[in-house]
Amino acid sequence: MNTPKEVISIVSQLALNKGKYKVNKTLVLAFLAGAYIAFGGLLAIVVGGGTPGIAATNPGITKFLFGAMFPVGLILVVVVGAELFTGNNAYFIPTILNKKQPIKEMFKNWGLVYFGNFIGAVFVAYVITHLTHIVSASPFIDSVHGIAIGKTSHTFLVTFLKGIGANWLVCLAVWQGMAAKNTMGKMVAIWLPVMTFVTLGFEHSIANMYFIPLAIFEGADITWTTFIVKNLIPATLGNIVGGVLFVGMPYGYLFGKSKL
Repeated sequence: MNTPKEVISIVSQLALNKGKYKVNKTLVLAFLAGAYIAFGGLLAIVVGGGTPGIAATNPGITKFLFGAMFPVGLILVVVVGAELFTGNNAYFIPTILNKKQPIKEMFKNWGLVYFGNFIGAVFVAYVITHLTHIVSASPFIDSVHGIAIGKTSHTFLVTFLKGIGANWLVCLAVWQGMAAKNTMGKMVAIWLPVMTFVTLGFEHSIANMYFIPLAIFEGADITWTTFIVKNLIPATLGNIVGGVLFVGMPYGYLFGKSKL
């Protein structure tokens, strides 16, 4: 297993590499990451959302089943390689703290990756899920609508705070994945924190780029404006705080002083 110092060294080198990617490479990798997260969301809906009987008597089990399926998306991002906005919220912080990378490279990456993630997630929502009618029948359609309505019913502050919790755990999952030295170890290390945040009902902006547009395509009484204002903006801001303040900064400060 890689030590925390070794993980920061890996993270820092990755951040330097990401900062030098050409725009088209970043966008393609971001599209793929958005799609991978969406695939995890679809699997979670089919397995977790397909158990209304269990949900009626033991909702915790249904939430766990939903959470247990979702991590396949982040596992693909890390193992196969793709650009995910939420993970990148933490990647760049150690190199910026130690003045090894200009902050403009981080903001450029974040902007391109966020856009690419959105396109990838919505593509899977519309083309791969909606047009194929995978979730158009009960109980899946009920789950799709329920998820989206729940996510757009919180106050700005609640969604923001849930966004912090989500990306705190997502970035820890990425960190743990880099601590592991083999594929199975990476998969388990990523699965645990991601399963936790999804089961607890935290808000992940990129996942919500799939869940809520899918519900809109499937006829939920939610507008795009409601999605963006009531969920996407506060979830994104919370994700940034969770990744930067609770993972990138403390670990960059504590272990980022060694040479790359």
